[in-house]
Amino acid sequence: MMGLPLPVVGLGLLFSIAMCVHVVRTNQNMMWLYIILFIPTLGALVYLIAIIIPSLAGGPAARKARDAARETLDPTRDYRTAKAAVEDSPTVYNRMRLASAAGQLGRWEEAESLYRIAAQGVHAEDPALAYGLAHSLVELGRYAEAAPLLEQLEAANPRTPQTALQLARAYEGLGRMGDAETPYHYAAARLPGLEGIARQAVFLARTGRKAEAQEALTEIDKRIERLNSRFRKEASQWRSLAAEGIARAR
Repeated sequence: MMGLPLPVVGLGLLFSIAMCVHVVRTNQNMMWLYIILFIPTLGALVYLIAIIIPSLAGGPAARKARDAARETLDPTRDYRTAKAAVEDSPTVYNRMRLASAAGQLGRWEEAESLYRIAAQGVHAEDPALAYGLAHSLVELGRYAEAAPLLEQLEAANPRTPQTALQLARAYEGLGRMGDAETPYHYAAARLPGLEGIARQAVFLARTGRKAEAQEALTEIDKRIERLNSRFRKEASQWRSLAAEGIARAR
């Protein structure tokens, strides 16, 4: 955005923020959030064209009911659609879309392979691909490989709550508890949803701060009470992760 008037830059920033809010509130694939954050304005514009404009064909209630039914009755639909797209046209975007869908299903080895294949050549330093690869490695427990990728990503780009959370998890997996402290705190304070604070609660319990962990669990309960009913199922899963992690901690 260098060279653009400040009002134009400001409008672009506000537009990107609005699109990020829409991603979170409508439970869109979180890969859109990374695209919007790492490619400001352009990523938001792509999201507007690809997701919001087509969705205007139906009312909000109808869309929510349709999406909920599709997720319940056919949870692999997005994966199959993305896989067919890759088979038809193995572009970087299609591979990234398939990798994201694979991750949503817990197929992290497949996601890791797809991100690695896509992150080559001119796309070797693409931040969205680097994040996807690092996230996959964290989920696979390959923390020693994930940590340098995340450190490089943060060195080259502004810190995001998503990269901070994965970096904290990688540091914790490597036993670097002191290094994990700050990124956990950053992610818990800024990450949409309850994953950040839930994982921080477990971390606090594991490092001997059960009182602070319990405070975090209480905060989770308060947030769940304020949530719309359609978000409570996922929120309860993170609440369970925090409670179980605190109970297991010595």
